[in-house]
Amino acid sequence: MARFEYDCPIRWSDLDAYRHVNNARFLTLYEEARAAVMFLAARREGITTLEAGTVIVRHEVDYLRQVDFGDPVRIELWIADIRNASFRVSYELFDDGRLASRATSVLAPYDLDGGHPRRLSTAEREFLNRWRDDA
Repeated sequence: MARFEYDCPIRWSDLDAYRHVNNARFLTLYEEARAAVMFLAARREGITTLEAGTVIVRHEVDYLRQVDFGDPVRIELWIADIRNASFRVSYELFDDGRLASRATSVLAPYDLDGGHPRRLSTAEREFLNRWRDDA
């Protein structure tokens, strides 16, 4: 099991009128964890093409319990599927050690200059495979 763990602070602006994290903000929290692995961790290994162009194709989120303002939440993410021109990221968000949400995102590498999708490179596939988990 190869999961990337990311501790993400809850900001006051993440809260809604009921004083818990707004449902749409969960995607922002997941995005921060995804950027940490795809941009920062990848960059440390010499892979900069994922940060240079990757688009979201689909999101799916299950909300299991509310999250209130307080300590950072822990997000675990892993790569659940890799195809030639897309990959699926799975996430679990824990608040105070309890599972609060699950999500998946399908992403596609994208050539921003050319304005079209592209295939994953060998180096990108190797990097993503390090975080592969079929859970």
